[in-house]
Amino acid sequence: MSNQPYEGYDENYDAYAQQQQQQQQQPQQAQAQAQAQAWPGQQQAYDDPQAAQQYTQQWQGQTWDTQVHQTMPPAPAPAAADTAYLPPQNQQAPQAYDPYAQAQAYAQPPRPEVQPPAAPADPSAAEGYGPPSLAGNARITDAQRARLEGRSPIIEPGMQPAGLTAVLALLLAVTAQAGSYALVVPLVVLQAVTAAGWFRLNGMWPARQGIALAFAGALVADVALLAAGRENGPAAILGTLGVWVLLSLVMQLRSHADPDTRITSLMATVASAALAILAAGHLAAEPDAVTVGAAAVAVAILARALPLPTVASVVVSLLAAAGAGIAVGGMTGMGAKGALLGAGAAVCALIGHRVASYDYPSRFVHFTAGVALPLAAAAPAVYLLGRALV
Repeated sequence: MSNQPYEGYDENYDAYAQQQQQQQQQPQQAQAQAQAQAWPGQQQAYDDPQAAQQYTQQWQGQTWDTQVHQTMPPAPAPAAADTAYLPPQNQQAPQAYDPYAQAQAYAQPPRPEVQPPAAPADPSAAEGYGPPSLAGNARITDAQRARLEGRSPIIEPGMQPAGLTAVLALLLAVTAQAGSYALVVPLVVLQAVTAAGWFRLNGMWPARQGIALAFAGALVADVALLAAGRENGPAAILGTLGVWVLLSLVMQLRSHADPDTRITSLMATVASAALAILAAGHLAAEPDAVTVGAAAVAVAILARALPLPTVASVVVSLLAAAGAGIAVGGMTGMGAKGALLGAGAAVCALIGHRVASYDYPSRFVHFTAGVALPLAAAAPAVYLLGRALV
């Protein structure tokens, strides 16, 4: 056989076939080298076709995926807000626009809201306040709670206002002996406290116009008494009172408040002015009568403030006032007649004290009306009994 190439043999074709064979062998060699490097202990098994088949079916080694998952850090846990439960939202599909339905919806009036039936009112609860409770109710007054609990709503002024009343009474008793102009000083204080205390006692505060009008009437009565003298005392007092009632009417007619408020204000203004003007009776009475009567009022109010039952306290007050009248009457020349004057003045003073104690009054009421009303209420008795007994 000749070593010469076959006639017609193409050398380029032979080179191309060898190149294709080498390209097919290169991946197989690279795979064999990789398997030999990754699993050197398994190389012998791959030489055996049956072992290779076994390892091909029962692969338990590490792969590229497992290596990558082991080397990569674990993924962070999702935030709680991302995994929180979201309530389903009722989303309705958009509906086609219907002009007729829209017109019907606008034409129908809105349905009124159905309110639950109200609970039956408590007949024991006061108007404007809730029912009382064991835990306390901030909207119920002390007087209303006392009534609902069966207690008396009356609170008396106490010892401190009684002490102030006694001090003011002693000033009247002393200055009465010094003269009318000296007596005017404590009398003006008494009239001012009377005007302010009566308005506060009626729950009308601030009431600057009413207080000023009542106090002005008292000053006019004092001036009239000083000008006319004690013998014309009743005319001066009654004349001033009549004029001030007319002024009170005119002031209320000019008010723009509702009728109920104007009536209440008119009554309070007239009563305050009347009490303040009547207190000027101490200036119209005899000096000895003023001294005895003021001393009796001081003793009676102090005795009334003692922690005694009501009936016992009233009896003790009247007996103490009569005793003070006798004692002071002996020093002024009235003698035993002073007991009757002292008892009469004490009765009027206790009435004023009771009025100042009405329906859980405030501390301001106690230190105004509670101080002044006993002396203001005693002025007519001092004047009348003084004129009769002296």
